[in-house]
Amino acid sequence: MSQDSVRVEKEALETEREPNPVLALLRTSVGRNAGLVVALLLICLVGAITAGSRFTDWDNAMTILRLAAVVGVVSIGMTFVIIGGGIDLSVGAIVALSSVWCTTVATQELAQDIHWLWMVAVALLVGSACGLINGLLIAYGNIVPFIMTLAMLASARGLAEIISDKKTQIVSVEGFDDFFNRDILGIDVQVWLFALVSVAGWILLNRTTFGRRTVAVGGNPEAARLAGINVKRQTVYLYVLIGFCCGIAALMLVAKTTTGSSTHGSLLELDTIAAVVIGGTLLTGGRGTIVGTVLGVLIFSSITNIFILNNRSFSEQSLFKGAIIVAAVLLQQRLASRNSTT
Repeated sequence: MSQDSVRVEKEALETEREPNPVLALLRTSVGRNAGLVVALLLICLVGAITAGSRFTDWDNAMTILRLAAVVGVVSIGMTFVIIGGGIDLSVGAIVALSSVWCTTVATQELAQDIHWLWMVAVALLVGSACGLINGLLIAYGNIVPFIMTLAMLASARGLAEIISDKKTQIVSVEGFDDFFNRDILGIDVQVWLFALVSVAGWILLNRTTFGRRTVAVGGNPEAARLAGINVKRQTVYLYVLIGFCCGIAALMLVAKTTTGSSTHGSLLELDTIAAVVIGGTLLTGGRGTIVGTVLGVLIFSSITNIFILNNRSFSEQSLFKGAIIVAAVLLQQRLASRNSTT
């Protein structure tokens, strides 16, 4: 019997045990995602009512998707890490360091002599290397993920400031900006990148051994170890994966702003964790969906867009988003407590 069949049967049994049909539906992955779709549609309705055609036109839809792209790419990697029982507070700093390193004078000169893909390689390598350091020290150094990634947050941001001398580095490599800012079929290439990363993440989580091992490690590390899974190695892989996603996000930010800066990715960790939690991924690990994360990213991006169109302050946006996060966590706890008593 396939993994999907087992999961569907398990969710069906849980639904039968739950006397409240609404909670029973929300406990299934399909129900959670359906609820997110309804929430997104309601938010879009609010946007159409309060901002009118400014919200509903095609250009604004593309603006929302472009706004979601950078956060979305990192959120895909964060989904894997949190499902695997970890957390990463350093993603914003890793994005900043990757953006600075791939736009140094030396890197850009090499890119001009060889190819602009050299900048891409540098950003991806720097992001992956930071993830590797996080993973090794968490898995084999037994450092708590919260503490290790907090240390990486400070270190990576500091190194980015040292390399750039706290100055903005302008991109002058021909071809780089043209590739990342062009349209394909009328849609920005950065939106296509977000879609590509999302599809790849869904396949990796739902159709590969890597995804099954990630869920197993996050659900019960000791049981996963007894089942023959190398838990430490899997943990390292997860942090390398999110580091790689940070490298992609850094390239997208560099292309969007035509600069590399130590200030890039500020508070990105909060946005990504919030999107993942809203998407239904348990902070305790062992459960989550890529579809839910994508919907969570779109929800936050749409809310931000509506606040901007209605000239509301950033402080009001933050307050509203914080309330949504608290509500999502409370709902998760409610569902988890009902699960433990059934």
